[in-house]
Amino acid sequence: MRVLLSTIGSRGDVQPLVALASAITALGHDVRLCVPPDFQTWIAGLGFAVTPIGPELRSFTRAAAPAVPPSAEQRRQLAEATVAAQFTTVAAAAETCDAIVAATALQIAARSVAETRRIPYFFTAYCPIVLPSAHHAPPPLPPIPGEPPVSGGHAERWARDAERFTMLFGPALNAHRATLGLPAVSDVRAHVFGDTPWLAADPTLAPWTDPSVEVFQPGAWLVRDDRPLPRGVDAFLDAGDPPIYFGFGSMRAPQDLGRVMLDAARAVGRRAIVSRGWADLAATDGDDCLTIDEVNQQALFRRVAVVVHHGGAGTTTTAALAGAPQVVVPQMYDQHYWARRVAELGVGVAHAPALPTVESLRAAIEEARRPPVAAQAQTLAAAVHCDGARAAAERVLRASSSPQ
Repeated sequence: MRVLLSTIGSRGDVQPLVALASAITALGHDVRLCVPPDFQTWIAGLGFAVTPIGPELRSFTRAAAPAVPPSAEQRRQLAEATVAAQFTTVAAAAETCDAIVAATALQIAARSVAETRRIPYFFTAYCPIVLPSAHHAPPPLPPIPGEPPVSGGHAERWARDAERFTMLFGPALNAHRATLGLPAVSDVRAHVFGDTPWLAADPTLAPWTDPSVEVFQPGAWLVRDDRPLPRGVDAFLDAGDPPIYFGFGSMRAPQDLGRVMLDAARAVGRRAIVSRGWADLAATDGDDCLTIDEVNQQALFRRVAVVVHHGGAGTTTTAALAGAPQVVVPQMYDQHYWARRVAELGVGVAHAPALPTVESLRAAIEEARRPPVAAQAQTLAAAVHCDGARAAAERVLRASSSPQ
């Protein structure tokens, strides 16, 4: 049996699928991953079959934000090109597969491919607020010029969110479905999410709180990482007190942010480790600072005083599992949810969404270093589980072996 795991997104979207791939192969079955080309070499090096989809994402992160938002016609053309590429690439990747697991809401073609092949389809989110509920609003999205503001509550915001999805992707999706002999879709978002979406998030960190909506929450999908830390990182950690870790993952950031981070660490009398990430953050290396590339965060976070990050689901969960106090500086989408949850759980600080200053980071780090916060972070670590991928793998394999 072979399962296709597909996503379009950054490393935070891809890495959970690698955890699921490992769980499926551990149960004696095969996987293929369909992911952006940025991750092809990494995944192939792990021994998994991989099909690249779409353009390289890192180049978009490095590029400056456009001064003028795209026009309606430009958005339509981009949506058409995206959907067309998905139908071609996902269909080819799924040719020998018995089920499809799609992650992130931009998987417009995957369910149609599964329908054509008559194989099970599953959609997974990594954060509760991605899934519709009367209990919360949808993740904030950039405004569209000319679109009236939403003044109502959660229901109106979810309705606007669905309307956006269908207006943007509906024509292209239904044109491709028509060529495959499939009926038209009236609600693209509901079509992508399916009848029972999955939530690959730890229930202690991110519980699903709406019993009226059926959601399968197996827990977070974490890749087990047994790699030793690089020799230079290990030596830096051994040379003094636990440092402050800074990382913004795949986020765009100003060039001087690395310097701001280092100055904030110095302001609280701590050394700094700055993760370069896609933003190419850097601070001058020396006795009190080290700039690093991708390393085993599970090992690193157990040895730092505070983890300062952008609020990605994976980074938040890894820091929680390590028992490290956190400062979350959210920039977009579900990162605001994770910042709020870190504060609600008492394991860190939710920084304002604006880019940090030396003073704002100093104050947040000082708050996160308070003994009650550190103690609560250690308590929470014992409640966070990392075996969600196994439960998800078992469910997809059971469904794949059942007659359709």
